[in-house]
Formats: sequence, C-alpha cells, structure tokens
Amino acid sequence: MQRPPQDDFSLKETNPHLGGGKVTGDKLTSTYDLVEQMQYLYVRVVKAKDLPGKDVTGSCDPYVEVRLGNYKGTTRHFEKKSNPEWNQVFAFSKDRIQASVLEVTIKDKDVVKDDFIGRVLFDLNEVPKRVPPDSPLAPQWYRLEDRKNDKVKGELMLAVWMGTQADEAFPEAWHSDSATVSGADGLANIKSKVYLSPKLWYLRVNVIEAQDLLPSDKSRFPEVYVKAILGNQALRTRVSMSKSINPMWNEDLMFVASEPFEEPLILSVEDRVAPNKDEVLGRCAIPLQYVDRRLDHKPINTKWFNLEKHVLVDGEKKKEVKFASKIHMRVCLEGGYHVLDESTHYSSDLRPTAKQLWKAPIGVLELGILNANGLSPMKSKDGRATTDAYCVAKYGQKWVRTRTIIDSFAPKWNEQYTWEVFDPCTVVSIGVFDNCHLHGGDKSGRDSRIGKVRIRLSTLETDRVYTHSYPLLVLHPSGVKKMGEIHMAVRFTCSSLLNMMHMYSQPLLPKMHYVHPLTVTQLDSLRHQATQIVSVRLSRAEPPLRKEVVEYMLDVGSHMWSMRRSKANFFRIMGVLSGIIAVGKWFDQICNWKNPITTVLIHILFLILVLYPELILPTIFLYLFLIGVWYYRWRPRHPPHMDTRLSCADNAHPDELDEEFDTFPTSRPADIVRMRYDRLRSIAGRIQTVVGDLATQGERLQSLLSWRDPRATALFVIFCLIAAIVLYVTPFQVVALITGFYVLRHPRFRYKLPSVPLNFFRRLPARTDCML
Repeated sequence: MQRPPQDDFSLKETNPHLGGGKVTGDKLTSTYDLVEQMQYLYVRVVKAKDLPGKDVTGSCDPYVEVRLGNYKGTTRHFEKKSNPEWNQVFAFSKDRIQASVLEVTIKDKDVVKDDFIGRVLFDLNEVPKRVPPDSPLAPQWYRLEDRKNDKVKGELMLAVWMGTQADEAFPEAWHSDSATVSGADGLANIKSKVYLSPKLWYLRVNVIEAQDLLPSDKSRFPEVYVKAILGNQALRTRVSMSKSINPMWNEDLMFVASEPFEEPLILSVEDRVAPNKDEVLGRCAIPLQYVDRRLDHKPINTKWFNLEKHVLVDGEKKKEVKFASKIHMRVCLEGGYHVLDESTHYSSDLRPTAKQLWKAPIGVLELGILNANGLSPMKSKDGRATTDAYCVAKYGQKWVRTRTIIDSFAPKWNEQYTWEVFDPCTVVSIGVFDNCHLHGGDKSGRDSRIGKVRIRLSTLETDRVYTHSYPLLVLHPSGVKKMGEIHMAVRFTCSSLLNMMHMYSQPLLPKMHYVHPLTVTQLDSLRHQATQIVSVRLSRAEPPLRKEVVEYMLDVGSHMWSMRRSKANFFRIMGVLSGIIAVGKWFDQICNWKNPITTVLIHILFLILVLYPELILPTIFLYLFLIGVWYYRWRPRHPPHMDTRLSCADNAHPDELDEEFDTFPTSRPADIVRMRYDRLRSIAGRIQTVVGDLATQGERLQSLLSWRDPRATALFVIFCLIAAIVLYVTPFQVVALITGFYVLRHPRFRYKLPSVPLNFFRRLPARTDCML
C-alpha cells in the first residue's frame, strides 16, 4: 500500500463560520455557537378531524404525505379512524430544497392504490422563521383542498416554520436526507441520542470462615473453598488450610456491580472430593440492594449467613433445612473507589462511585462536531461504494451519538454537546463509525470504525475556541491508513481558576485507591468486567450503542502484545533519556576542554557555587524559570493528536501488524506462530541480558560490605576509615573544590585507562557465579 505523505496526517487549523458568523475572538457568547448554522424547513403534523370516509361506516385509514420537490415523507397510518393524531415532525434541509411550494396531503391507505382525501399547500416565501429560545410555533387548523384548490371536508392541524439545528424538534424529526431509509428500526438507528453509562460499584466480598459444614464423607478431611458468582463473573477462594468442618479463609473477592442491581450475589461452599469432582456443602444468595455501602476505609460489621443445601427428592431439588451451616463474611459496596472502565492513560472520569464524595465541577467542556471530509468508502450498495457515517463522543458517564448522514463522504453534522468537567487532567474521545444497520440489513453486522480522536483537556487554554481538522487514522493489517478528516470546535470554560489550580495538588484517583490499593491483576480483571457491563448495557438502549463501538471507544484490547507498541515505547524512553544523555555529552566536552572558554566559565561558576553554597538551589530554580519563560514563545498552539511516527505506525513491518491483529488465543498457522515465538525469544533474550547486567551492578554494590571478597571489603573498609578522618579535619568546601577541579582537569593530565574506583568496582563479585 502506498504510504501517504506525512503532511496528510497532520492537524490543520480552520476558520469556520460558527454560530452563523466568523470567529472574531477567542470566545463566542451566543448559544449553540460552536457549530455552523444549518437551515431547515420544519413541518409538524399534529392531527386531523372530520375526514370523509370511503365506506358506509364513514371511516378511513388515513396517513399524511409531506412532499417538497423530490423529497417525500409519510406518517404512520391509522385504521378506521376519522380523527387521527400523529404529532410527527419532518425536517427538510434548506440546502437541498428544489421547490417553492410545500404540499401536505392526507391519503387513505388502500391495498391497490391509496385514495386522495385532501391537501394543504404552503408558499415557502411565506413561511415564518423561528430561532430558539423563542417558544414553539403554535400549530393551526387548515381546511383541506382538492386538486382544483376547492375546499373539501376535513381539517388538518399543522405548524410550518424555518429553523436551525438548535430547534428542539431537530433530534426526533424525520430528515429529508434519510428518505432512503426504510423501516422503523432503520429510522431509529439514524437519530442522535445521549446515553449514560450505568453506575458501577466495586463489590468486596471478604470471606472469613464457615461453621458446622456437613460433608457427605466424614472419613476424610474436607478440602473446602468458596465460589462466588455475580452475573457473568465467577471467583473462588483458595482451599482452606484448616481441613475441618470449620474452615477459615479471610480472603477478599472483588466484583463489578451495576445499578439497578438485578442479579444477586450467589455463594457456594464446595468440597473437592476428587480432582474433577466437587460437592456443594451449602449455598446462599445475597441481594445487592441490601448490602452495606462503604465510603471510606473504615471496616464494616461482619455478618453470618445461613447456607442452604439442596437435596433430590423424587427427582426434584428441594432445600434441606435439618441443620443450618453458616458462613461468616463482610460484604460491602465500595463507594470510595473509581471503577476503571477506560485505560488509565486517557480516562475521562476520575470521580469515586458515591455521589456524596464528588466535588463541585471546575468548568464546562463544549464540543461542536461540524463535519467530515474525504471519508473512505466503507461498503457497497447497489453496485457503488457508500458510507453512512455517524460520530460518538464520550466524556465521563455521558456518551453522545450524532445522527447518521446517509450516503455521504463529506457529512455535515453541526451538533453541539456539553459536559461538566471535574478534573482538567482528563481526555474526551470522539470516534467516527459507519452505520451498517440501515435498510433492514444483517442484524448481526458490525459498525465499521473510521477513526478516533482524543483531546486532553489540560492541553487546552481556557475560554479559547479551538477549530481544527483532525485526521482520522486507523491501523490495518496492511498499515496505517487515513480514512478522512473530522472538523471540530472545542472550548474548555473554567468556572473557577483557583479550584482548577488546586486540582493539580490533589491525587489523581480517589483516596481509597491509595489507602486500600487494589493489585494490578485485580485492576485488569475488574476493568475487563466493567467494560463488558457497560457495552452490554448500552447495547440494550434504543437505538443501541453497539458493543464494537463501545469497546473501540474504551480501548479494549490496548493491553495486548504488540511489537509496534513495544518499539514505540522504547523510543519514547530514549526520547526521555535523550536530555540526560545530551547533558552527559556536554559535560564530557567540558571535562575534555573541547571549548576552553566554556570550560573556564564552568570553572568560575563552580568556584562561586562552592564558596557560596547557599546560591546552588536558587541558581537551579532561576535557571529552570528562565528556560520556561524562554520556551513560552514556542508553546503549542494546537491540541495534540495521533502521531503515526511516534506510534511507529508509518514504518511497521506487515508481519508485526498481522501479529497485532491476531486473535487471543492465536488463530494463525503453526509455522507462523513458531517464527513469531522465536523472534519474541530473541528479543526477550536481549532484555534478559540487560536486566541481568543491572542486577550484577546492584549486587556489586551490596558486596562492598558483605565480605564475600574479603580483600575487596577490607580495602573498602580501610578507605572508609581514612575518608572519614580526612573529611572530618578538612573543610567541605576544600574537598568539593579539589574533587571538582580533578574531574574538570585538562586532558594532558588524564589517562586513557579506566579510573581506579571503576577498576575496583568491576572486580567486585556478583551472584552470576551462582546462576545455573
């Protein structure tokens, strides 16, 4: 695949007409001001009365047809009803209007041919304009006319006006650009919607002990463990070390639960009677509605729960209540944690679960999704390529979905959304997808991803409108590909600068993450469960936000092994260390007198700092201050965006990309897996060598005083004694001056051989001799 030029992957600043006019300053003050105004002709069909019937009963099956040029929209029809009510809105884009007359016709549904009942005509030049916050236009009764413009029996209540996408009727209206979509499901799938993630809790189950268990085989010591199930999550404790009928565990099991709590926590105490055979000694179900909620680290009271045992009586399971075994537990819903459902590197929300612990918002994020350009064809319809694009934006618990623009490679959405901001160090994610659930297609189809953009709020200046065109980049097995560009306007408004500055001194996560931290393994497992719960819940909405969309927005699978990401992270580390390496090279040039003038100046500065040590820290901080002020001239003026070079996506090897897109477990042939395994072994071997070298240096330091090498330790101890006496009788400034001038001595006083301390250190023993 031919790689596009790097400029095509760059961010481009734009100058759109926001709010109906150009951006004249850093801030606009009108409502709905981060999008371009789009004019629409709205037709609200409310109801009809006194419609003539076609049979002896005087009833009809009416529906309304709204026609404007080549565009036609229809309401649903009613059977045998002369006074129907529809209350449906139709929206026609002004850019596509090709007629001067609006025709609203009532027809009678018929098997062969629909009968004409009457119509109402409107001259578009006479249609009034309405702009919110004006009140909605009141509908009026209009007398029906026949095709000769003569009045006939029946009236229709209508409201017709010219408005913009800011109109409250816009989201639920039928749009003229979706005229080709058929069926109620298809129309529901193209509307813009706002979704809310379910409220997630961590459920902590502290299994302490059980009493009076009744194993079936009393001649052996029971091997008892506890299994806990919540929905699709199942965890178990270790087998109790106290092999008795009163086992103890004192072990924590962590789950993710979502409101409303529909499923109980089911616990069973089981005895491992054979390698593949377990006997249930008791079971209990705990509804989560009645579980205690903890907001801090203070322990809650423990409780004893009765264990019920089921026995088979005449082939049916029945409870056995002859003897009540009990289990001792501490069960609570943790409200002091933030349930991580996103990658920690670009979280959009860091608040704890319990609303009582939330702090006041520090500002507002406003996002205007304007349009997209140059989108790639995503599917084929009627023998031609097409794309039905929509956007999804996620920040905090609020997800938004724009309407789907049918059959367009340059869709215009011009929709604006707002979020409350509680922490500036968060990220808003915007994804573009192709809608594959129109026209009554395959219900199991997946919406294709077109690209994604992330914007970190802390990189934005407050009260400034950012208008940029972001490249939509997607990594394919064949390489990185630009799928188009999305044009957005972003503004972060701060309500209190003092509160926002105070946030930088606060912990990133809620207090419980530090007071009672979870392990990395627990966090990975809980994040996986949280993403599954969120995706299932949002896929049950109407219209559904599908699982593949939610998982792409939440970066599910970003933790999987990738040679490309590993290289990128290595180069990132080298980029961080490059400054230290550059300082080391510069100091080496000073020591070797490559530039004598600079070296002399460093000698003078060193002499001043040694004689006046109180100037050391002020000099360092003043130097950092001057560097920061100097770099202010070149501060970034644009938000960060996806960098293909940083991601090593522009020159990734095809086999590495194929490995990255492989399933887990692998689905590739054995010879390819063997080759990749050997490659991974060679890389791991080099890492193993580096780690071993680091361990060797550390062990040499430890061996200085360990007497593993008695002669080396004796030399070091004697040196320490002499150094202590010399440093005691010699002023520190003299020692510092002698040491500094020795390090900075002229090359003619240097030897090319390693120094004595380095030779001594390299001769120290390490534990490499003990390695197999």
